[in-house]
Amino acid sequence: MKVVVVGCTHAGTAAVEQILQEHPDTEVTVYERDDNISFLSCGIALYLGGKVKRLEDMFYASPKDLEKLGATIKMKHDVLKIDSENKTLMCENMETHEIINDTYDKLIMTTGSTVVVPPIMGISDSRILMCKSYAQAIHDTAKDYKHIAIVGGGYIGVELAESYANTNHQVTLIQSRDQVLNHYIDPDMSEKVVDLLREHGVDVYLNENVNGFNRDDDDNIVIETTKEDHKADLVIVCTGFVANTGLLRGQVDMDRRGAIIINEYTQTSNPDIYAAGDACTVYFNPTHEHAYMPLATNAIRQGALAGINVFGNIQKYMGTQATSAMELFGYTVASTGLTLGHALEHGMNADVVEYHDYYRPAYMPTTAMLTIRLVYDKDTRLILGGQLFSKHEVAQSADTLSVCIQNKNTIDDLAFMDMLFQPNYDNPFNYLNLVAQMAVAKERQEK
Repeated sequence: MKVVVVGCTHAGTAAVEQILQEHPDTEVTVYERDDNISFLSCGIALYLGGKVKRLEDMFYASPKDLEKLGATIKMKHDVLKIDSENKTLMCENMETHEIINDTYDKLIMTTGSTVVVPPIMGISDSRILMCKSYAQAIHDTAKDYKHIAIVGGGYIGVELAESYANTNHQVTLIQSRDQVLNHYIDPDMSEKVVDLLREHGVDVYLNENVNGFNRDDDDNIVIETTKEDHKADLVIVCTGFVANTGLLRGQVDMDRRGAIIINEYTQTSNPDIYAAGDACTVYFNPTHEHAYMPLATNAIRQGALAGINVFGNIQKYMGTQATSAMELFGYTVASTGLTLGHALEHGMNADVVEYHDYYRPAYMPTTAMLTIRLVYDKDTRLILGGQLFSKHEVAQSADTLSVCIQNKNTIDDLAFMDMLFQPNYDNPFNYLNLVAQMAVAKERQEK
């Protein structure tokens, strides 16, 4: 069987490795526009902040690695057209401009996403950069400028703000909404993040839409917003991503934003085409809906499953809780599932409890405060989501809550779920038990 993989970052790499580890005789050809594969774009902030010294260390696989497995890798090759009816594709060698025609038995689309470029006047200025995977350009440019402005308060925007604050830059963060990280945490938790950013010198401006950019007489970039003007030496725009799926438009089913809709086997509406990663939707378990969530964790799992299922739909995709975490000035911010706001927007009878206490006994030589927000459904008592904030490493606790959501556990289950007790790590009841016990007690009081 001949399998063609278009695009090769997280999902594409996982698909190729899966195919050739299990079926080494498969003919696999990869077409990739870039000159590298498997770049960890989620690690851009690590490089910019100096925690990772070499950008090349952020690549966890190379074309040669995949070639050793038996794949044919066509780097710097731009696929121009796909004819799904005849199972053919046409691409261009970007170095020689030679046009190549190829065929496939199965196609895996892992073309990823493209950065959203907002239609703002002046955005084409050379000192306004779009952030996705251009880490080297952003790093090199930022060395020459002191004042960095970041437009967009999502994960990448907040991580970049921390990185530049830690490298002695003056940092301005401008967010159009009334909170940061609005896809992942509720306003109360956002206040903790914003306070932390401000404590470390980041000027955070909320509820400000950027209307345009221009240069003043001193050659500063002027950022015009709905409230006031801000000045900076360099601007980085982090306003989100859209699926890069133009090659299959009109040939497979897509959602209203152009993301490819896949079934539980990562298969598109065309049975010979599979899709994975930022190019497609995910099944979001807390709402039982297809959604667009461009996260590396989703991409890796979907890519590996596509590599399994091209040989006959074998293993189902379990869906996602969009679990994620970040380190911010020594604190961990982690989340999974629905925020309270998003649960209410979906018409759920949702509520939340907040635990705020030390993660382990106060008699220990050191301990740290921990905040957990647990979102649950009052009717079914199902756990819907969780958010954690602490100097203690709580990312793995977000994973535990993710499993609870995946397995449809209730607050009653979590309240007495078996978890270790050892004073080095927690109290007699683990903090996840305790926050669930708070939810149980709240529901008892309201009856």
